[in-house]
Amino acid sequence: MKPITRTFSEAWRRPLGLLLVLLSLGGCSSLLFYPEPGQPFTPEKAKLQYRDVTLTAADGTRLHGWWLPAKPGVEVKGTVLHLHGNGGNLAWHLGGSWWLPEQGYQVLLLDYRGYGLSEGKPELPEVYQDIAAALDWLDKAPEVQGKPQILLGQSLGGSMAIHYLAEHPRQAERFKAMVFDGVPASYRQVGRFALSNSWMTWPLQVPLSWLVPDGDSAIHSIARIKTPPKLFFHSIDDPIVPLANGIQLYQAAPPPRVLQLTRGGHVQTFADKTWRQVMLRFLDDPSRFNGLRRLAEVPNYPDEKSQ
Repeated sequence: MKPITRTFSEAWRRPLGLLLVLLSLGGCSSLLFYPEPGQPFTPEKAKLQYRDVTLTAADGTRLHGWWLPAKPGVEVKGTVLHLHGNGGNLAWHLGGSWWLPEQGYQVLLLDYRGYGLSEGKPELPEVYQDIAAALDWLDKAPEVQGKPQILLGQSLGGSMAIHYLAEHPRQAERFKAMVFDGVPASYRQVGRFALSNSWMTWPLQVPLSWLVPDGDSAIHSIARIKTPPKLFFHSIDDPIVPLANGIQLYQAAPPPRVLQLTRGGHVQTFADKTWRQVMLRFLDDPSRFNGLRRLAEVPNYPDEKSQ
């Protein structure tokens, strides 16, 4: 089955538009979010079983999500919380997790406030309440209890998860493993990269990039995520979050961690079955997984034979 996905022009992918917004909003956190309301399709289009779920954030905002159960007849191996990137809505990010139910992993896919069918307006720090609501839902869902939990954070979703879990270390301990895909180390650096790609904004890339809010960037928090093993996917071709930015985040993460370099566009990792298999192998034994020996992958621990 071909995955349903879409490539987005994220905030930092549009330097001229970003310039205008920066000048008018002066660094408002709204720069990070490009939501699309509505629901263009459901997982039925991918021939997946699902049910709509409603979550309520601490401030009363009602949020929408999809629950994808494991395929009937397949042993349930765990639950994946999928936090998507900054563009569109959960329908357009189904490509990141549609393949997991067939492998025995049930999935909670959440739309942040202002995205899809969720109420409200996406802003920081309010959006962190949405992550908290998802974790609370997992705490209460009968089908989740007694099964390992895995975090899948793509792009901005990974950045926000890192910041939130660093502030709530007990919540981080619930996860058996964490998978990050195309996650930026620094919002400001990514903004500067976008501005540098246009001759009109190149001369102003340094001063304007300082208007991009950076206090919640993952690079400031990742060192506090110590317990679960972490797998970082990043494409060497990523046109939105440059490879150097992703490697910087990996290097700042405490071990055990693995960097798996890929090819292709931003957060298009799981369109390739090779990387789906890599994630599955990682989930089988997160603490000992060493990645594939290709594309200059960096191991997270020395081989026992060399010790």
